[in-house]
Amino acid sequence: MRRSRSSAVLVALAILLAPALALAAGGDGEFGDAQQQGLLWLYLVAFGSGFLTSLTPCVYPMIPITLAIFGARGENVSKRRALALATVYVLGMGLTYAVLAVVVTLTIGATAFGSQLSNPFVVIPLVALFVALAASLFGAFELNLPAGLQARLNQIGGKGYSGAFAMGLVGGLIAAPCTGPFLAGLLLFVSTSGGVLVGGSLLFVYAIGMGVLFWVLAAFAASLPKSGSWMESGKSIGGVLLLFAALYYLKPLIPALRTLASPEYWFLAVCLGLALLGVLIGAIHLSFHDSRAQKVRKALGIALVLGGVFGVWLWIRTPKQHLPWQYDEATAFKLARDSGKGVMVDFSATWCGPCEELELTFGDSDVYDEITSSFVPLKFDVSENTSADAERRDRYGAGTLPSVVFLGAEGQVLGRVRAMMEPEDMLGIVRPAARKLRSSGDRAQLK
Repeated sequence: MRRSRSSAVLVALAILLAPALALAAGGDGEFGDAQQQGLLWLYLVAFGSGFLTSLTPCVYPMIPITLAIFGARGENVSKRRALALATVYVLGMGLTYAVLAVVVTLTIGATAFGSQLSNPFVVIPLVALFVALAASLFGAFELNLPAGLQARLNQIGGKGYSGAFAMGLVGGLIAAPCTGPFLAGLLLFVSTSGGVLVGGSLLFVYAIGMGVLFWVLAAFAASLPKSGSWMESGKSIGGVLLLFAALYYLKPLIPALRTLASPEYWFLAVCLGLALLGVLIGAIHLSFHDSRAQKVRKALGIALVLGGVFGVWLWIRTPKQHLPWQYDEATAFKLARDSGKGVMVDFSATWCGPCEELELTFGDSDVYDEITSSFVPLKFDVSENTSADAERRDRYGAGTLPSVVFLGAEGQVLGRVRAMMEPEDMLGIVRPAARKLRSSGDRAQLK
């Protein structure tokens, strides 16, 4: 008996560690980086991202339903059958996301999809959803589907494998609000890669990653830990993370959130201090069900932790220095001709994570010096995906984001960047582009 339990625990640990290894293999989890390492890495990152999505509160309403499918309907379901039902359930989720990938690829395209992440009519309701979910975790109300709706959903497709598969289709839609950051990255790759088959299969693997949680629930439904203070603390942590997600989505709409941080270490120290102070005050261990004084302490603690954690995240993503960007095309090329330089055209968007990380690379001292010595930096913000944005992207061959084009002053292409890069990799493109610029005779002709 002990051996079987130990084996079960080892299997569970292996399953739970797999997503972590997948994300480690994929680098920082950005699909642009993973694309540079090959298709296998993309699938690994998709799997790990799916698992992380399964830990978000949008999945919570699905848990009672899935437990019912796996054996809480008054049936005597063996562990083997429960795992089989969980597998069919996950396959249903996989079909939902695969179809979503194909539809987005063939219709609106991922650029249009991503641009909606800076649309207030899309972002504000999404932020309101995250705040409501956070309030639920903090105890403002219980987040449960109505009993009647749960009963109806449980009967979709009937019982057994057909019911589990049909519920998987529905479950993928229920979890959709929390898939945003991961799903956006995947769909951006799917659309720009032009591969419907690859895109659909990537989203299917993403759903398999989400299914890890449900396989664990199916295997250990009878021995799930009882609720207690640890669960309340876990809910508080989840609530803070949801509020963090709300700020993340508000960032494209509020310029102050994008310029708030300083790259100096004092800013990091202040943010870490605020987060620690918030924890000590009671952000995690206190409850909103206690006295008014403790409610105030918890609210203040949550605000401090949220501000501190968000500040640390902003500090990590703040460049040490910014390139002297030009935003007018004609002015940039005139400056290039007058100074005997080329032009570096950067296409970026407020909703493009890899574009933001590329700014960190531009801020590296060696990269900064190489670019400014030979090129005039020109930035096009294509966040809104207007017709003018589309024309520029088509003219410069910037089909993907991020996209950087190194040009001579007369427009000849000297080099391209199509993904997030570390400083040494960027230098491997900037330096040859600068040499081509010099050998082309641009400077001699202009002088």
